[in-house]
Amino acid sequence: MQEKTTRSQAERREATQSSLVSAARELFARHGFAGVGAPEIAQAAGVTRGAITHHFKDKTGLFQAVVTAEAEAVGAALADWPAGDMAGAVRHWFAVMETPGRAQILLIDGPAVLGVAEMARIDAASGAAELGQGLAETLPGMDPGQLAVLAEILSAGFDRAALRVADGQAAEPYITALLGLIEGLRPATG
Repeated sequence: MQEKTTRSQAERREATQSSLVSAARELFARHGFAGVGAPEIAQAAGVTRGAITHHFKDKTGLFQAVVTAEAEAVGAALADWPAGDMAGAVRHWFAVMETPGRAQILLIDGPAVLGVAEMARIDAASGAAELGQGLAETLPGMDPGQLAVLAEILSAGFDRAALRVADGQAAEPYITALLGLIEGLRPATG
């Protein structure tokens, strides 16, 4: 006799949302937000188009879920890096950003679709927090307000560099330049 397993409503909801986010992530990474329609996402996820509106309101709501998941993945990867190794962390960040489609989702379509303020809010809970913490460890004693501004400026530089690398430029010159900027801010000892 076959044993039937029944999933709860919450489990079915989570499975459908996960399937939609996964399918949408792949399509947005390949074709950009504007190049993908809700019917195509639903078909790739194996659900009806109504599932998108039921779980995410619309394609933009689904995209926001994709962006949030992507930013959380970046933040988690950076959080695992050992404290005190800024050079290693910078190199690791570039490696993490090389995930296919990540720059498209986070750095091109994210600000265009969700807006700069919403992207800053999402980033504040992930990668920006890790950058701020790394800078605080590297530049001890810096005024917290100045440190926050520095993190924001450097974050923009990191993002621009990631876009260039995604377009085929070598990462090493950007890594060297960013590390040079950070090192140049260290207080002189002795």
